[in-house]
Amino acid sequence: MSDSTGGGESGGITGAGQDTEADNEPPQQALPFPKGVSSEARETSEEEVPPAAKRPKINEEELGQVTEPVMMHGETPGQSGLQQEDPAHPAQRTEESLQCQGWEEVPVSVGGEEACHQNGNGGHDAPLEEEETKPQEEHDANGSAESPSEGQQLGLDFSQNPQMLTGSWTEYSSLPENYLKGCKWAPDGSCILTNSADNVLRVYNLPPEVYSYTWDLLPEMSPALRMAEGDTIYDYCWYPKMNSLDPDTCFLASSSRDNPIHVWDAFYGEVRATFRPYNHLDELTAAHSLCFSPDGMQLYCGFDKTVRVFYTERPGRDCEERPTVVKKQGQSGIISCFGFSSCQSVYACGSYSRCAGLYSCQDGTLLALLPTRHHGGLTHLLFSPDGNYLYTGGRKDPEILCWDLREPGKVVFSLKRNVATNQRIYFDLDLSGRYLLSGNTEGVVSVWDTQTAPTDGDEQLLQPQLRFQAHWDCTNGISIHPFMPLLATSSGQRQFPWPSDSEGDSASDGEGDEAILSPQEIRQDNTLSLWWAGPLGPAAEGNQELNTASVEV
Repeated sequence: MSDSTGGGESGGITGAGQDTEADNEPPQQALPFPKGVSSEARETSEEEVPPAAKRPKINEEELGQVTEPVMMHGETPGQSGLQQEDPAHPAQRTEESLQCQGWEEVPVSVGGEEACHQNGNGGHDAPLEEEETKPQEEHDANGSAESPSEGQQLGLDFSQNPQMLTGSWTEYSSLPENYLKGCKWAPDGSCILTNSADNVLRVYNLPPEVYSYTWDLLPEMSPALRMAEGDTIYDYCWYPKMNSLDPDTCFLASSSRDNPIHVWDAFYGEVRATFRPYNHLDELTAAHSLCFSPDGMQLYCGFDKTVRVFYTERPGRDCEERPTVVKKQGQSGIISCFGFSSCQSVYACGSYSRCAGLYSCQDGTLLALLPTRHHGGLTHLLFSPDGNYLYTGGRKDPEILCWDLREPGKVVFSLKRNVATNQRIYFDLDLSGRYLLSGNTEGVVSVWDTQTAPTDGDEQLLQPQLRFQAHWDCTNGISIHPFMPLLATSSGQRQFPWPSDSEGDSASDGEGDEAILSPQEIRQDNTLSLWWAGPLGPAAEGNQELNTASVEV
């Protein structure tokens, strides 16, 4: 789903000629799914299960803190990718590390059960100190309707440029043009998932030094797990109720060309199960997009004019087919991205036909088809936390559009960004729905405050509150941490050789008509970066000026 030439993405032929790094059919042996899963997914006995790469200790105080961000694999960033540690060694964040920074634990619901937030509203005027004095039970009882939004709980501060803490770049330098294709925080915030051109999914633990202000000690990050697919990875997603305190919930799904959908164990890096979509000729076909339902019970997969819905507890080929075109009416094209509303039983589909549709979760009925406003096929979309707005972005398209779903077809405002290639450029919203962040082809990250957008009147172009140079190459992925003021960004793109000027005339020198090719004269930057977007601590104030200057536009 990254960059491709011509119509490569829509045709499903991206990545041709790349070396495969895994068999097309990994063995279907894995850890069991969560409770209630059929016996098909439980074939592996306890004796066959490999030793745990990391199983954190659970004490009495932690049993009730399911949102505690726990280091999932127990490795520091300096350790090698597949080294295993003593399963009994604890690697959990302590309460003291939070208290020393004045943070308060906020329950983060990743299954769509969180209270609805008003876009640009939600108590931003209330002081943060008052919220910190409220007990945990009050958060659960009142939600965000009567308490400050999670945007304040995150402590996001975009009055100045974020500070880069660490990243991973050596990992992507061993192969030429091993550019990244996005990054996604785990729902519990314990680790980061990346995709890259070598068809390998990597999981990075959140460095434990981040919990204190000892940022000068942060080494380069190294992946704790590597999961190699057989061909170009089209899409990937976390299980929405993933919690590192419960290894049974730690898994993710990925789809690659000419392969079934694989479900990977995020503790061991092995395939737990596969979902096998077949076309009308009974041939295996690859899904172009993936998304779990908010409760994690279903996996939605996008195909040409079709959505297939698999049940998480039932691996195999059985699925529900939901055509998006019926009697030549509906949403045509390949379904390229999904999004679920947290407040209604509605999901949105974006397609390479440059439009988005709203569907019922119960039976897939088309509820509304938004007008075709984008210049390129849609590659990413997000619902606002209150469910009233839908943000859409496309490839080779200079805009992110905000649609008011209470008036289908109305664009509230647009956000300008430069997307000059077919590559999927992600954008992300914080949990309050206030800040929207996106990178662009030049590596610049823009931050928009949607609270400043007018709610009435004609469509307007919303200006960014902040822009900073995150990478020297295309910033294609950005992900906001679930409950900390941390950003993850990924960069890189496919480079094409350009004709270079030769010193002499090739025709007169008798060397033929062939032009000499040279690499494109832009700096390649294939990097995963971790950024601090909150208030700076005493230990980091000395480096603030240096880090800020390095990312100014």
